[in-house]
Amino acid sequence: MALILNIETATTNCSVALSKDGKTIALKEDSRNGYSHAEKLHVFIDDVLKEANISKTELNAIAISKGPGSYTGLRIGVSAAKGLSFALDKPLISVPTLDALAQQISCDNGVVVAMLDARRMEVYSAIYDSKHNQIRETQAQILDETSFTDYLEKGKVYFIGNGVEKTKELISHHNAIFIEDRLPSSNDMGVLAFSKYKKRGTEDVAYFEPYYLKDFVALKPKS
Repeated sequence: MALILNIETATTNCSVALSKDGKTIALKEDSRNGYSHAEKLHVFIDDVLKEANISKTELNAIAISKGPGSYTGLRIGVSAAKGLSFALDKPLISVPTLDALAQQISCDNGVVVAMLDARRMEVYSAIYDSKHNQIRETQAQILDETSFTDYLEKGKVYFIGNGVEKTKELISHHNAIFIEDRLPSSNDMGVLAFSKYKKRGTEDVAYFEPYYLKDFVALKPKS
């Protein structure tokens, strides 16, 4: 049996789940109040452990959504996960954020495009087949009317994530299916984290860093 604490902070969704052998047994998340991770994350961790009547020492591993996503959100989540992993002497497992997001789509054919909003008309995206195998690597891409045309001409394309809104403005292909109002969630991390746990796919706690995909750019405040 493997009890894994899953932490997701790559977007506005502050999300914590406890999974047992890949299945969620407790979940606490909030995406309605913006980036409230600093205030809520550790409270949510305590809440899910209390709900499942599990102590921190009983955990087998800590899993963190590694990115891409919000620079600040990822820093908070990774810092918390590394702190728990080090303090409890438990292995740290990283789960690509878009891999977990793609898990929310269940389809028999076609492809899944998991996408997160970036600056202006840019998104972070990765593409998966109907069995959630990645068939195109994660990229930072500028959207236009021809984006994803090769996949749309071959069959259904399911778009999911907070990059969907801007994508809908550009793409009107009959094979495009837009799944709106979905964010990455720790609820979808358990099966991926458990798979890596069984293969001992863990991270070096001292050196692990979030996958930002692009360098952080600080914007000057408007006067």
